[in-house]
Formats: sequence, structure tokens, C-alpha cells
Amino acid sequence: MDQTAIPFHFMRGGTSRGPYFRRADLPEDHETLANILIAALGAGQKLNIDGIGGGAAVTNKVAILSRSDDPRADIDYFFAQVSVEDRTVDFKPTCGNILSGVGPAAIEMGLVEAVASETVVRIKLVNTGALVDAIIQTPDGKVRYDGDASIDGVPGKGAPIYLNFKNTVGSSTGAFMPTGRPRDRIDGIDVSCLDVAIPVVIARADAFGLSGHETAEELDANREFFARIETIRIQAGRLMGMGDVSGSVTPKFGLLAPARNGGLVAARYFMPKNCHPSMAVTGAQCLASCALTPHTVADGLCDKPGTSPALVKIEHPSGTIEVTIDFEGGENGFKMNSAGLMRTARLLARGEVFIRPGIWQQSSAEAAG
Repeated sequence: MDQTAIPFHFMRGGTSRGPYFRRADLPEDHETLANILIAALGAGQKLNIDGIGGGAAVTNKVAILSRSDDPRADIDYFFAQVSVEDRTVDFKPTCGNILSGVGPAAIEMGLVEAVASETVVRIKLVNTGALVDAIIQTPDGKVRYDGDASIDGVPGKGAPIYLNFKNTVGSSTGAFMPTGRPRDRIDGIDVSCLDVAIPVVIARADAFGLSGHETAEELDANREFFARIETIRIQAGRLMGMGDVSGSVTPKFGLLAPARNGGLVAARYFMPKNCHPSMAVTGAQCLASCALTPHTVADGLCDKPGTSPALVKIEHPSGTIEVTIDFEGGENGFKMNSAGLMRTARLLARGEVFIRPGIWQQSSAEAAG
């Protein structure tokens, strides 16, 4: 029996990487889809040696694209987080770094027609319902990848991709503060549970005896710390109305600390079994909102900007990320309207990925695409 071939584009989006597929080239049911992605990326082995995964959470991400039926969007972006050592796929979260490559990939796939100079691709994040405008550099009607923009965590420079996030508050839980409070105390630790772009449980690093400036490798080696935050994360998930989150990567977990290198605040972000080597785009929005909101665990760590829009520079293990937050309110309330970031992306390869026989037998209609 022959292997099954599936067309794909392989892209770096922000500080993440993975295959980008057309929805029409994959089955609709999630169980079969999960089995295909597990096989394609080689999940279930730490090196992902039998697939195109990269042996790390940030390199085992998948984007699935289609033209959108929503009049507010051009492209539907469905995200999947494929595990490294477990044979599991999580369809609940989204990824803002992989999102950086959605506009270029949609143009490369012929799902969106590029226009001269720059092209605005309106994207719907299917997993959360959020809307994002991505501004792609397209001189002569083709995606430009070279340029002078740089982001920490990625070597070299590239063309800037501007992302404007809208209606991301309560993306998963329906509320900015899912527990109804700016602070909760779980197992003796004060946390702020917020949902902006992605739900995150946020604590101060010093509450765990940490500086908040440890490297990702140092934190990953501290398995006692991970066991403790996982217990807190699971309890927080219930308080946030998310049920049993032990098998999900959301809510994420974040630590805040005073900045040391000119940022507003320092942060470490967990996925949740490892520390992110830089910073997630979605997580950055939630952490920036926490830094701006009165009475959260960020109180006392930084001087909160009083005017909107506010440029929030967050220090992370690989450098910094800047988030522009448009907000309303202050001491008596906080309303986040939108967030903007600059990323880069690059097409690395394209062709077909092959999966072993018997995992998915395409129908003739599916094969015709």
C-alpha cells in the first residue's frame, strides 16, 4: 500500500515553525485529522525522528487555512498544537507566532490575491473567534521575505509583518477576568487569571523564590517548580470555568518580575511543560494587559502607563517583544480594545509530506482537492 501524500508549505512564523496546510487537503473530523498530524510530525518520540516535527513545542505547530465564509475575514486559520513526546494534538489554543505566517502562506497557496506594495489579509482565528488584520509586504504582487526588521529569538532580518488583533478579550472563557477577580490565591500563591488572546495564569516570580530572569534551560531543569505550577494551573482552570485542563495546554502559565534592561516588565511564559525560549504573541498580549491592569499581581513591579495606546516592552529569555495596547479605563476598571505587534516570517520549503499507509485513506473527492 502506498503512503499518502499531502501538500504543504513549511514556514517559520515569528519564533515558531511548522507545516501550513490547506483545509481542503485534510479530513474534516478531528480524530482522523489528529492522527494525520501526529504521523506527519512524528509525535511520540522526543526527536520526532519519523516526521517533520522539530522536537520542541515551538516547532510542532500546525496551521490549517481556508477561505473564510465570515464577511469580516478573508482567511480562516485553524491551529493545532502537536505534542513532542505524547501522541496528542490540542485544538483548543491558537498561536500568534504561527499566525505571522498565515498571510504569506495564504498568498503563496493562492487563497488570497496579493496587491501592489502591501496586502492586508483579514484573518479569523477559528480556535478562538478573534479577528486579526495582517499587513504583508507584497511588492510586484509577491510576498517579500527580505527586509530590515528583526525580532528577538530569530537570527537575521526580514520584511515586517504587522498584526492588529481585535476582539481578543475573553477569547476562550468569555471574560477578561474569568474568575471575576484581579487576584486569586491558590496553594498560597497569588495569581491573576486573565483571558486576552489566550487564557493565562500569571504569578510573580519571587513567589516561587525565583528572580524571573532565569534562562529557559534553567527553568526547564527545575522540575519541582513545574510540578508546583501545574497543580496551580489545574486549579486555576476550574476557577476560570474551563473544567479539567490537565490534558490541555491552556490555560498557559506566566511569571512576571521587575525589568532589568529597559522593558516595562520581565516575563517567563510556559507552554505549559516547558519554558518558552522567547515569548508567545498571544501570551505577550495577556501579560501586557496584566501589567496595565490595576490590582493584579503586576502591581508594584512597574510604573503602569496612564495613557492609551501604550507601548509595553516585555523582556523574555531571548530579548524583548513590544506590544501596543489600545485600552480604556484605569483605577476603577480596564478595557482592552486591541493589540498590535510586528513579526517576521519566512517560507522555508514546500512540497508534500508523506504519512504511513493505513492512517488515512483519501476518498477520490478528497484526493482531487
